[in-house]
Amino acid sequence: MVEFLSFRDGEAAQEPAVTVESFTGQSNSTAVRIEAGEDARELLPYLDRLSLVEVNFPAYGDGRGYSAARILREAGYQGELRAVGDVLVDQLVAMRRCGFDTFRPDKALDDAAVERALNRYADVYQKTVDGRRPVWAKRHPETVNG
Repeated sequence: MVEFLSFRDGEAAQEPAVTVESFTGQSNSTAVRIEAGEDARELLPYLDRLSLVEVNFPAYGDGRGYSAARILREAGYQGELRAVGDVLVDQLVAMRRCGFDTFRPDKALDDAAVERALNRYADVYQKTVDGRRPVWAKRHPETVNG
């Protein structure tokens, strides 16, 4: 069973994450946790000092965390971006595409199911922050940026 999944080189961050409110009010923390409904854009001025951003998914149907991940990655955040909470195996690919690179689900995931989910499709259809070229760009590379 998978209790923690990482796609990063090196060790995962171990420091405890503080709330967004606590983080913006102090100067020494390098890990923060975004709860559902909090605005990831509040962290943009501090991206250079963050080593870990945890994004909580209180329920599998709550998609606000996907937006938080994309906002941070598109703004240039290079640190660890961890999905925590009600993370299901069928969400892993979409979460990776938004920029998550580590996962700590509330309930351990089946190893075989994780492997199947991550390797099911060779191609993707949309541009995202994960760097994978969409399938249409293989045929029409001149339209990738347009």
